[in-house]
Amino acid sequence: MEIKRDLYLNKLKLKMHNGLIKVITGIRRCGKSYLLFSLFKNYLMETGVSEDHILEIAFDSFENKQFRNPEILYPYLKEKIIDNRQYYILLDEIQLLDAFESVLNGLIRMKNVDVYVTGSNAKFLSKDIITEFRGRGDELPMRPLSFAEFMSVYDGNRYDGWNEYVLYGGLPPVVLLPTPEQKIAFLKSLFQETYINDIVSRHRIKNKEEFEELIDILSSAIGSFTNPKKLAATFQSKKQKKISMNTLRNYLDYLCDAFIVNRAVRYDIKGKKYIDTPQKYYFIDIGIRNARINFRQIEENHSMENIIFNELLTRDFNVDVGLVPVVQKDKSGKPVRKQLEVDFVCNKASKRYYVQSAFTVPDQEKMRQETNSLLRISDSFKKIIVVKDAPAPWYTEEGILVISIYDFLLKENSLEI
Repeated sequence: MEIKRDLYLNKLKLKMHNGLIKVITGIRRCGKSYLLFSLFKNYLMETGVSEDHILEIAFDSFENKQFRNPEILYPYLKEKIIDNRQYYILLDEIQLLDAFESVLNGLIRMKNVDVYVTGSNAKFLSKDIITEFRGRGDELPMRPLSFAEFMSVYDGNRYDGWNEYVLYGGLPPVVLLPTPEQKIAFLKSLFQETYINDIVSRHRIKNKEEFEELIDILSSAIGSFTNPKKLAATFQSKKQKKISMNTLRNYLDYLCDAFIVNRAVRYDIKGKKYIDTPQKYYFIDIGIRNARINFRQIEENHSMENIIFNELLTRDFNVDVGLVPVVQKDKSGKPVRKQLEVDFVCNKASKRYYVQSAFTVPDQEKMRQETNSLLRISDSFKKIIVVKDAPAPWYTEEGILVISIYDFLLKENSLEI
């Protein structure tokens, strides 16, 4: 079964022949190799590129083990380039190639060569591209399947599809497995034996147990504000362990660098400034988060918030957590300063949206709570509340769009309704 990844394929097309090394990054098993060797290669051939002008090597394949030696690979590729027509070099798991940065920089100096590579989250991260290629790398971050991509291959209605997606997530191999037992086993094994071991190995983490306990804490509190100071206090009070804030800060950075979680920073909407700490952390795939907590504590409202955050990133928004400072009177009439929260402040070029995740809005009181922060924002950018169920998108009297999670995720222009 072919899963279309048109969003990423189209982005790759736009980067063709730009003189840079196209680097597809992302969490393991999100579909990087499939995008490069199947979807993109097929596109090249459909547009008239002959197969002998597409040079592909997967370095993690045993039969290609010899090519991990640059002294063998570079002459081999040069021998294949026999005319002045355009050649496309596709290299998978580039981190397995010794001195790969020198090889790639040499290849892009050839006028008729366009280079595309993938790298794993073990030894090849966004910051590595900046460091190793020094302006010659063009990164294409890839994510697990969005809900719309998931539904393109799901055999059922969107309600049943949502129930499965919110439980097992959108990693392509998981989606294609036939039984719940297989999905669970795959996710647990992938997280433990691949993701964690990758990070521990890369950063030479000495206390693996503490690192895993941090992951457990984040998994149990998605969408909650935290920082190294709070986490250190949690370890001290609940686990009777003393871990330095610097160590915890490093652990959080490792998880973000490896594409396991994404960080959302607080933004003061009225003051128009960022507040560094505390921050929120969301998992790049809700399925691997659920696997980490053994599929317990599946709170759909928090999972929905995580999925909305991921969708906004997939749509190329910069996403922050909004704060609206207000002064309100307490029961005694004394003025009290408070900070009201807007779940997501989404920016892309000149566009901005304020998005609130509200699992259910059963009455006017709940609606008042959800709109309280939005109505105190003085600018004219669009304000949206995403709920689990709604018969159709509708606007409140104050002009706030209320839309169901299904319409929000499945309609490409849902923010423009």
